[in-house]
Amino acid sequence: MSQPPSGEGTLTIHIPVQFKRRGGRKLMLAPDGVAAPVAPRPRVDETMVAMLIKAHRWRRRIETGKARSITDLAEQEKVTDTYVHRVMLLTCLAPDIVAAILDGRQPRGLSLNLMLKAVPEAWEEQRRLWGFPEGR
Repeated sequence: MSQPPSGEGTLTIHIPVQFKRRGGRKLMLAPDGVAAPVAPRPRVDETMVAMLIKAHRWRRRIETGKARSITDLAEQEKVTDTYVHRVMLLTCLAPDIVAAILDGRQPRGLSLNLMLKAVPEAWEEQRRLWGFPEGR
């Protein structure tokens, strides 16, 4: 590390690193040749995203009158009333939970099956039950 000449506000730091390709990925190697840790990429759960989309689409169909009720929607979709009700509860998720799912940042181990078992009304309870950070 070099010190800036007196009167200048710039500090220059030189770190010798190398870039290598391994398995089709670029890695940054530290001076001792060890690869720098790479944060895992978020993994979007396409099934969860598809179910969120379905829930909002179904809700819109009821709100616009294309389906008169949950029972009518269930008949149109050839599924049970209970299933439609459980799926539509996903429209009541906390906005930060929805954003996390869409970005692939949901807690590890959270599954659609777990979410469909019960969707608490309170957003704080949703976060606690499913392992999301508190107080968003």
